[in-house]
Amino acid sequence: MFDESFVRAARIQEFSARERLSGTARAVRTRPPWSRAAGNPQAFALLLLMVLAFGTAVYLGLRHPYRGTAAPDVDPARITLVRLAPQGVVAAAPGASARYPVGADAVTLPDPRATAHFSSTQVFQALVLAKEYVVASSVRPDALTGGDVRQVRALLDPGQLDQFDRSLARPADDGQHAATGWLVRFDPTRVALADPAVRVRGTVTVHERGDQGLEVVTDHTLEYTVRAADARSAPASLFTVRRQLRLYFDEEDLRERRLQLQQAAVEAGPLACGVDAAGYFRPLLAGQSAPSGPGIDPQDHAVPIASGCGLLRAAPTPHPSASHPRPPARR
Repeated sequence: MFDESFVRAARIQEFSARERLSGTARAVRTRPPWSRAAGNPQAFALLLLMVLAFGTAVYLGLRHPYRGTAAPDVDPARITLVRLAPQGVVAAAPGASARYPVGADAVTLPDPRATAHFSSTQVFQALVLAKEYVVASSVRPDALTGGDVRQVRALLDPGQLDQFDRSLARPADDGQHAATGWLVRFDPTRVALADPAVRVRGTVTVHERGDQGLEVVTDHTLEYTVRAADARSAPASLFTVRRQLRLYFDEEDLRERRLQLQQAAVEAGPLACGVDAAGYFRPLLAGQSAPSGPGIDPQDHAVPIASGCGLLRAAPTPHPSASHPRPPARR
């Protein structure tokens, strides 16, 4: 005996006695699938799921979730790299220098003040991100000699990541792709840090660039105590880098905790004038002197103006604040 659900799900249906008396030629008729589904809740649910699945597939095909997004329109960083050649033989490093404070704590920040279009909280956020970049790119030992650039890269606007990656993969002193413009790093096959403590002195300033963003300028001189990588007993020497960075933040950068490096001006030495310093710094170490370099030919347009060399002053200029210390800045 057939139950009601079986009868309702049948593909054919017998005409009723009244329909047969009306003169139909056939004894049975074929039932459309939707009428069968209507009589069978399970079949109807299955049909509804199939329709929904098909609709979803069409929607996702039109709006592909993995479609690549265009990189933001961000200006490339401009990089100027100046090598500083020593005057004579490089001296061994003296004892602990008291001239500069040490490490991340030495990167002090001014008091954040609201601007016309940005709150004091936003200004403070820009200052903190600028400090994080300075520390990650010039103070942390694992970035200086270990090649770990993840913290530096994570702070950059996505629109500059291709430029950053190319600078590390194929560095060139062309005004845009010197890796040593993005961060301080030494050739680990030749140079090691004799002392992981980096001495830092400098300033951080911030101002508004219209209603679109904030610009933070960091200007620091950093001293590194270095030695030959393969000679632990070799005397150490000092390597000095001055970095002036122009960092830009729009509102989206502040929300996403990232920045745009707009300009990096770097002076570093002691280096030989002819050495390639775009990928790594390869300092002249204690007891070495600068070989006579090729000099700069202003008629040679094949050499970018970003390339340059000067003389490293033997005695550093006294810091004006040494005799008139400023009140402590915010850290």
